[in-house]
This record gives sequence, C-alpha cells and structure tokens, in this order.
Amino acid sequence: MPNQYSRAEAKSWARETFRGACNVIIPSYASDLGSLNEAAIRHDVRRNMELGFWGALLVSEAGTDLEEMRTFMEIALDEAAGRHRFLLQGVFDTTDDIIAMAREAQALGVDGMLLGHPNSFYPTSPQQVEDYTVDICEATDLAVVLFVVEHSNLRRLDVRGFPADVLERLTKVDTIVAVKYEVGRQQTTNTYETFRRLENADVLLSDPMEFNAPMWVDMFGMQWMGTSNYEYYGPYVPRLLELLHAGQREKAMEEYWRIQPARNARSATMSSGGANLVHRYVWKFQAWLNGYNGGPIRQPAMKLSETQMRTAADGVRKAGIAATDEPFADFFVGRNPG
Repeated sequence: MPNQYSRAEAKSWARETFRGACNVIIPSYASDLGSLNEAAIRHDVRRNMELGFWGALLVSEAGTDLEEMRTFMEIALDEAAGRHRFLLQGVFDTTDDIIAMAREAQALGVDGMLLGHPNSFYPTSPQQVEDYTVDICEATDLAVVLFVVEHSNLRRLDVRGFPADVLERLTKVDTIVAVKYEVGRQQTTNTYETFRRLENADVLLSDPMEFNAPMWVDMFGMQWMGTSNYEYYGPYVPRLLELLHAGQREKAMEEYWRIQPARNARSATMSSGGANLVHRYVWKFQAWLNGYNGGPIRQPAMKLSETQMRTAADGVRKAGIAATDEPFADFFVGRNPG
C-alpha cells in the first residue's frame, strides 16, 4: 500500500515514526544465484523483528537487478505486514534508476529511501551536489535520508567531507527527513560541529557508528540511528538506545563495554583498503552468526576469508552474544537453501 504521509507531512511523520535502530537486510539468493530466495528473505525479516530493530535498509549493492529489487521490497513488506519499517538503499547505476526505484518503493509502501549517488557521479562544484539531490527529491514524494558518506568522494569540495552550506540548505527540502552523517567517523569534532549546526533544522540527525550513540543521545537527543550491520551484535544496539532514552545510562554503559570484543572484531574485519566497497560478504556472515539466513551473494563482492570469519565469530562469543556454532561451510549454503 502507498505511504501514509504527504510531502508536507514527511518531516513531522518521520519525527514521530523514526525511533530506534535501523540495521540492514542483504538480499538472499537461490543456491545457483539465478533468482532471489523468498523463504530466506522472509526468514531475515522475522529475525530482524525478533531482535528489536525499528526496521531495516533493503540493500541494493548485492547484485540485484531493478526488477529483483522490486520483488525484494515486496517480499519484505509482505512478511512484515505493517509491523516493521523499511528503507530502500537509493544507490543504483543512474539517477533515472534511483528515481524509478524510489517511485516503486513509494507505491509499494516502503517508508523512505537512503539517498546516495551512482558510481559515475563526479560533481565539480557544491552546487552540482545540491542540484542532484534536489532534482531527485522533486521527482518523488518518498521520504529521504541523506547519505553523507566518505566514499561519495566529496572531500575534494569541502574538507569536512560534504559541502557544509549545501547540507544546511538541503535540510529545508520538504521530503528530506534525516541525515546519516558518516564522514566524521575519523574526526568526532566533524560530526559534533555538523550536529550543532543542524540541531535546530527540521531533520533527524544520525551518526551510524554505535560507539558514539551515548554521546549523541546525551547531547542532541538522537532518537533514530542507522543504517549499519548492527545485527552482528544481536539485540544490543536497539537495547542500548532504549536504555539511553530511558535514562538508564549506567546500565547502558555496562552493555556498551560488554560487547567491546565484538566491536574490536568488527573493526578488524571491515578494512577494504582503497576498494570503496562495503564488504557485504562479511556483513552477511556476521548476520548469519546471529541467526539470519546467510548464503551466497552475487558479484561484485569482496572475498570472505577464513581469518575474517574466525575473527568475527570469536568476537561475538567473547562478548557473550549467543552466536551459532555451526560449521562455517553452512553459511555459504544458508539456512533456507533454495
């Protein structure tokens, strides 16, 4: 069913609706990789709800074509039956593809879109960044979360990683409801300055790095956090936000430090050098450790090494998270082989 908000209502709707942690669901495929695996996708949606997530980003960077992406959204929405929220990852080959898929998502009832850029997008001025974003937002009524991320290659236009004046103006666009600010990952002052600059803007502010959550909840009341592979930590991230917002800071920090071995392992397995490509195979394996389907994904994907698998598994076990003890070979088959 179509979305239950208008353009004029998008910001107020999001402020009421976006509360909690939004992780990711990577599409699952049949064993021959020739088609989507419906049973596996449904399995992952159910597991996502069991762990207490607000919703999930439906990942578009794992080999699906546009028709399959539409089917992926349909399956997830049908399984959730209105009990879960979803964002479309708005990263496709062309701007036209992004607009087309945003319209499909809106018609189906997906809640919003995390808006990135095609790989070929190479703006030579801040104005081109602004024009690109505004043009897409004008072409669809779907609520938008701006994806402010390092691999967009915009640091050459502003040392912060995204043109600051452009970002401030974009928060006034009627369908831009949140900012996922990730370019401050290596420099917390960057995120702090940006959040301070935008704290009175009518958008939600999200730093997806869970290790910063206690600080931003305290300082800026961050009510929604996403998107990332939080499922690696089991139910920890939704629980952390719940405790922080309930004022149970001491208990929240006990949980925070309990999962430090897993946090260290995640950091150790995420390195991609100059690839500028999220290691989806690692993410899917980390989800499998916590009960998700697992299974193969399509090219292009970075290779998953034995060292990465052992590091990830050891990290969650040391953190007291009940990870599976099934053989690693079972991951490549998946819990719902198709």
